[in-house]
Amino acid sequence: MTDYLVTYGRPLSVEAVRSVLDTIRSTFKTGDRIPSQEDLFELVGKQLISWTTPTLRQVINATGVILHTNLGRAPLSNASLQAMHDISSAYSNLEYDISKGKRGSRSIHAENFLKQLTGAEAALVVNNNAAALLLILSALSNRRKVVIARSQLVEIGGGFRIPDVMKQSGAKLFEIGTTNRVHLYDYQQAINEEPVRLIMRAHRSNFEIVGFTSEPSLTEIVEVAHAAGIPVVDDLGSGTLLDTAEFGLAHEPMIQESLASGADLVCFSGDKLLGGPQAGIIVGKSDLVNKIKKHPLARAIRADKLCLSGLSATLSHYLKSEAMSEIPVWEMISKSLEEIQKRANSWINNIGHGHVIHGNSTVGGGSLPGETMPTWLVALNLENPNKMITELRNSTTPIIARVEYEQVVLDPRTVLFHQEEILLAQLKQILNHYKIKEQ
Repeated sequence: MTDYLVTYGRPLSVEAVRSVLDTIRSTFKTGDRIPSQEDLFELVGKQLISWTTPTLRQVINATGVILHTNLGRAPLSNASLQAMHDISSAYSNLEYDISKGKRGSRSIHAENFLKQLTGAEAALVVNNNAAALLLILSALSNRRKVVIARSQLVEIGGGFRIPDVMKQSGAKLFEIGTTNRVHLYDYQQAINEEPVRLIMRAHRSNFEIVGFTSEPSLTEIVEVAHAAGIPVVDDLGSGTLLDTAEFGLAHEPMIQESLASGADLVCFSGDKLLGGPQAGIIVGKSDLVNKIKKHPLARAIRADKLCLSGLSATLSHYLKSEAMSEIPVWEMISKSLEEIQKRANSWINNIGHGHVIHGNSTVGGGSLPGETMPTWLVALNLENPNKMITELRNSTTPIIARVEYEQVVLDPRTVLFHQEEILLAQLKQILNHYKIKEQ
């Protein structure tokens, strides 16, 4: 008990003892064995561990889904992790202007990087892209009409719906077109009917509409809007600074392209294809961004020093043309099949079981719906693959894999190199308890 008092402190240790005794009293039945002192101390220890172990923990992603929303989306680069550590282990100039010796603004951090990379006049970082969109609409709509195509009234993970965000901001939603077809004259008609405050385009990041479809380009929408003096907001959802088509994928709309097409404001996520910490980023015209910065909601959803430092380090990789080697998301996307196959074979040699099969990886995170990348999978042919999947999840460092063709499969593409040794050690230990099926 003394060890518990030292490790967990007296108040919590006493509370654990009381909790264990209360549980035993409430469940004790005549004829049950009375726990020994040793048993009681063991139960107290388990209770203390349960109370003090964080529920948020590191896992190994062997699913092949690069931006796995349930698994925390983008892992950060070493430089981003170091920047966040450095800025949190001491005081910083978060809101202090060193050159002037007086209060400064946190909104300047990361802004210059974003302006350099995108060509935008100004930028603002908040805590996620849903917040960025809510802030834009709250600050600029003035509870007046915001035009959006019906084909763009999307819902993403967690029940986040564009119409609900617009309603919450006070904007008056004005839908145009149909689910599958929107024409330029739909925008023109909406403008002519009554005063319009904003025109918004939302990228369908997690689904596709195919068949008898059409919609005008962003450039065409901007031309009609600007002729009437109306700003255009382009919500990219994920947003990317690199061309995904160069890696054999479909072309995901790029931030620079939206601005070049004339969008007045563009918002996107920091923790998806950008590969940084969770953030919502707004770039665009300085007069609009400055108005957004002054809105009361901006303070409620502002980014903290960890986000700003990690995001700045991530953006620096793009400035130095090293994103594919330093940002894990892009390192995974750009990884060659030869590299993946070599790694898969080395795993099999290490654990003494399995074979390499063809498979597919996906980007995930609401990006590039339906798009896959060829990969090589390590397949484990076992008597009870579903039981194996459960055991992998319950490992000391949980391993998240999947079952395909009645085999446990692991995709080396998404396993980080610093976790590989842990993965292989845990795999070998678990495989000792399984019967291998004949090929």
